Amino acid sequence: MVDVDYEGSRRELQTDAGVLRYHEVGDGPPLLLLHGSGPGVTGWQNYRGVVGDLGERFRCLILEFPGFGVSDPGEGHPMMMAGASIGRFLDGLGLDRVDMVGNSMGGIVAVNAAIAAPQRVRRLVTVGGPGKALFSHGPSEGIKLLCEFTDNPTREGLVRWLHSMVYDPAVVTEEMLEERWRLATDPTTLAIAKRMYSTEAFAATMAAAKNSKVPPYWSRLDKVQAPTLLTWGRDDRVSPLDMAMLPMRDIPRAELHVLPDCGHWTMIEAREAWLSAALAFLTRPESADRLPG
Repeated sequence: MVDVDYEGSRRELQTDAGVLRYHEVGDGPPLLLLHGSGPGVTGWQNYRGVVGDLGERFRCLILEFPGFGVSDPGEGHPMMMAGASIGRFLDGLGLDRVDMVGNSMGGIVAVNAAIAAPQRVRRLVTVGGPGKALFSHGPSEGIKLLCEFTDNPTREGLVRWLHSMVYDPAVVTEEMLEERWRLATDPTTLAIAKRMYSTEAFAATMAAAKNSKVPPYWSRLDKVQAPTLLTWGRDDRVSPLDMAMLPMRDIPRAELHVLPDCGHWTMIEAREAWLSAALAFLTRPESADRLPG
């Protein structure tokens, strides 16, 4: 395992939209790791538990999206800013083609990147996130609790949301709670979160999507050319498992790995099993990715 050090791995990249901050761990082919959304989230929190193992085979780049309290905040919707930051980041580092791992929102951002610029994505691993609920009712329990916290940020509300993210409540430690609380209640970070997850903003986004003439990203999943590994917790209460059915069927070279007794954070709650599946997929010969004929 490669040594993982927060301060020693911190990097900055100046762009025309402000400073993007990231962590760099390991050496090898570039692997871009994209974090999810939610109170107090950072890329470092999402991936610090697995980046040492991934760094044995890859140059791991954990990007901190604008608006989440680490990179410069930005002026737009967090999801839109995240998507726009991908091209700036890769161009700034002189990277033409990378593997990507995306957790939740980061998975959706990665899928959209693979649709818009397929030449830049070699292989893709998602952790929950992309797809569309086919059988379960929306919004999910986790999204409802996320909106409740954003409207009224209390410590109790944060605990309720964190518990919805996992199968085993013991995963939510006091240290995790304190770390999340500090960043989630930062005035600037909270104000940006309200652009996405206040009840009013979320309802407006859903209404705009319903009335939009632009096809939703999940209707264009067949455009993803990169071999894709979808990893999902069987007990995910944020992105229910039935969301995986559409990308599994529509992404031409998609595979689905479901982890039992696991919630939304498969790379945290099922660390060893997730690492085994992700590394096997990312390191296998490219000849295994070819479609028949």
